[in-house]
Amino acid sequence: EVQLVESGGGLVQPGGSLRLSCTASGFTFDDSDMGWYRQAPGSWCELVATINPDGSTHYAESLEGRVTISRDNAKNTVYLQMSNLKPDDTAVYYCAADPRYADYAGTCLERFRYYGMNYWGKGTLVTISA
Repeated sequence: EVQLVESGGGLVQPGGSLRLSCTASGFTFDDSDMGWYRQAPGSWCELVATINPDGSTHYAESLEGRVTISRDNAKNTVYLQMSNLKPDDTAVYYCAADPRYADYAGTCLERFRYYGMNYWGKGTLVTISA
């Protein structure tokens, strides 16, 4: 059974930092592109960052400089380090395998299904508030 389990979300004050983790099982993690998406209240799903098996990364322009994606293949885990967090970063953050870059005007679950992605987690809520 394939599983992607996100953790690390929670309530953080503006300006704070947070590290999200996503642990995968049931598929060949080492060979898989991995990505983080987020869905803010009232907004479409946004691709936050991706990382290839060789470690090359891609970031959303709006977040570049404040987020870092990394992976530990020995632990089947992908991370998202976020800093200088803002209230607009409040969202449910999803981990997914084989991320697609094309935009989609819908929820993350709709986006994953539309592009035929096979594996994603249930999400972890990040709330930025004083």
